[in-house]
Amino acid sequence: MAQVLEFKLPDLGEGLTEAEIVRWLVEVGDVVAIDQPVVEVETAKAMVEVPCPYGGVVTARFGEEGTELPVGAPLLTVAVGASEGASGSGASRSSSSSPSPSSSGKGSGSGAESSGGSGNVLVGYGTGAPAARRRRIRPDRLDRAVAEAPVAEAPVVEVLVAETPGSDGPVPVVSPLVRRLARQHDIDLRRLAGSGPDGLILRADVDRAIRTAEETAAATARVAEAPVQAQVPAAAPNGVAAAAGAERIPLRGVRGAVADKLSRSRTEIPDATCWVDADATELMAVRAAMNAATGPSAGPKVSVLALLARICTAALARFPELNATVDTEAREIVRLPGVHLGFAAQTERGLVVPVVRDAHTRNAESIGAEIARLTELARTGKLSPAQLTGGTFTLNNYGVFGVDGSTPIINHPEAAMLGVGRIMPKPWVHQGELAVRQVVQLSLTFDHRVCDGGTAGGFLRYVADCVEQPAVLLRTL
Repeated sequence: MAQVLEFKLPDLGEGLTEAEIVRWLVEVGDVVAIDQPVVEVETAKAMVEVPCPYGGVVTARFGEEGTELPVGAPLLTVAVGASEGASGSGASRSSSSSPSPSSSGKGSGSGAESSGGSGNVLVGYGTGAPAARRRRIRPDRLDRAVAEAPVAEAPVVEVLVAETPGSDGPVPVVSPLVRRLARQHDIDLRRLAGSGPDGLILRADVDRAIRTAEETAAATARVAEAPVQAQVPAAAPNGVAAAAGAERIPLRGVRGAVADKLSRSRTEIPDATCWVDADATELMAVRAAMNAATGPSAGPKVSVLALLARICTAALARFPELNATVDTEAREIVRLPGVHLGFAAQTERGLVVPVVRDAHTRNAESIGAEIARLTELARTGKLSPAQLTGGTFTLNNYGVFGVDGSTPIINHPEAAMLGVGRIMPKPWVHQGELAVRQVVQLSLTFDHRVCDGGTAGGFLRYVADCVEQPAVLLRTL
């Protein structure tokens, strides 16, 4: 007898409350193993493959690709034990490759065992059982298996409903975010035909209705105010002026997270910026000497970013005021014991800031190796939320974009960020004579609540001294 179990979008950690479905990895009728990834979702911080804690036959999926779901919303339902009852000998053959509750490797009698699942929700924390070979159950057998499931034990998929005053009944809505979005744009949910299962109204349906309303309003404005259209752009529903045909891009996923964090930083942090030009000729020479070394002790190539990161950790050891955060509720400055160094990385999905853990315990070679590893994960979209959070200080090398200077926005809730421009030949007075030297502009944006300009200036001057005379750094090694 099959038992239908519902799998809801789990809490992916780090305070995330929603995720967008990027790609389904299974279809209705597929046989899945315990802890097999079934959907790829994008949170505000990373792309994550979500494994299903149950083994059986997928009987329903909730949400199309591109739909945003809150934590706790149904993802799919699985008929546990359906493969044995539905496909006879064929299912028996698959039992060796598809782990059952009794053979998943857990101790007998556990809660996860009794429900046919591992209870794990993140890739890498599963039972370790090999993934089952993907197999499709014929629809007639799937229907029969689901029909045989014990009604008393099969959980019913919960559907959130929105009540409208004066209505004839509830509206099927899967997400409170969908209801809120509809309210914000004055969309009557009762006039929408849901594209989800059983007429369920999805975010895509509301977005479509919003676009239709905007296009209708723009067309009406063009007809009614054709003589003055050139001077008065049509007003969008939210009050923002928008020209006809303007493209609207939702602020969600990584872009939305960046927007929220930068807005919060500008709103909460009284920041100030100081900068200095530094002669990086000696630093570049030292790097070239390091990378030219041969022999058993010669390690991998050391990048300029790795050297600058090592200089930052040395500077923070001298000026710990900048390795801090502000607890606004307690009205306290919290100085942090270790340096978790974030670095800005541009990817196809947008700007992300991976974090090198315990950077204060690493040398330049170790920091460089970790930066390279995290950068590759960022480019492939495989960074975990934990690898993108918990930073205490950020290094931003915008010189890779060919620009000399910038005023960085602090990565909230940190207290400072060091910006590095491009290193390029410039005229420079060296030892009393005009010469062509490799010059870089360094800029430090800091939270004025944690320190005054003297501390920030001292930090930046020490960094510049290490860039100009790398031997200064040897004193702290």
